[in-house]
Amino acid sequence: MIAIGIDIGGMSIKGAAVDSNGRVYDKFSMPFVKGEPGEDTIRKLAVLVKEYIASQHLEGKIAGIGIGSPGTLDVDNGIVNYANNLGWNDLPVAKIMQETLPYPVRLTNDANAAALGEAKFGAGKMYETVIMLTLGTGVGGGIIINGKLYEGNQGKGGELGHVVVQVDGEPCSCGRKGCFEAYSSATALIRETKKAMLKNRRSLMWKISPEIELVGGKVVFEGAAQGDKSAIEVLNNYVKYLGEGILNYCNIFRPNVIVLSGGIANAGKPLFDPLNQYLKDRDYGYKRTPEVKIVPAELGYDSGKIGAAALFFK
Repeated sequence: MIAIGIDIGGMSIKGAAVDSNGRVYDKFSMPFVKGEPGEDTIRKLAVLVKEYIASQHLEGKIAGIGIGSPGTLDVDNGIVNYANNLGWNDLPVAKIMQETLPYPVRLTNDANAAALGEAKFGAGKMYETVIMLTLGTGVGGGIIINGKLYEGNQGKGGELGHVVVQVDGEPCSCGRKGCFEAYSSATALIRETKKAMLKNRRSLMWKISPEIELVGGKVVFEGAAQGDKSAIEVLNNYVKYLGEGILNYCNIFRPNVIVLSGGIANAGKPLFDPLNQYLKDRDYGYKRTPEVKIVPAELGYDSGKIGAAALFFK
């Protein structure tokens, strides 16, 4: 079985044919033009997909077209209800695609698509219940329970970045305060790194990044590796908030594994070792419960495409 998987982002739209073994064919992409009417963007995408299918000689072999999109979605009817960063409101993506293409179209949140890809073909493929967290500008999430994607009522569940870990805490992009995202995203880590640097002008982090406006997520890890006390404090606090949020998911879902992706997850052992120890020291959320493994994602930027295509695989 072969399906088309598409990952919609704020800078570009990328896709590929994927088979039921997770094999990715040649990829295609197009720029996302900000300010362009959503209907025009999707019509151009439909033409691109049609030409791609012809170029790969896949006519008659496609089970369907899966699309991962940011925002709140009506997955039953293939509509993007609201995607702020795309500027889309009530955009009937599936209907527009089917004006050009004779295939079924399924829509899911982009974080759900990435989670499904990792669960079926990546770091979670050996497990039945998988949680995936994407630690980027925000915190995205996806939930796979007993091998099936959980999307919630109207497909609008799985917002794992928006559980509160600090009442009346840092403001969050969703409008609430103290969300997991506000403490565990790359944005949050960079915010706290800058605060620590301004508080301690002797921190080694100034040598790593002399211009504070250019501070990125790697700075605190490099500083901690060199023994800088300010960096170590920031990293310990970050692991604490990330760990506490994950312990909540351990208690709610009791997954086999939690997969971390995004730029912060690329830190490797300096993140995963203390994080796994933090969870172990706290009995994975509750005494006499099984270990929950925290592992890095494996599929990289292909996870969204693969997961979107996997909407058509059993």
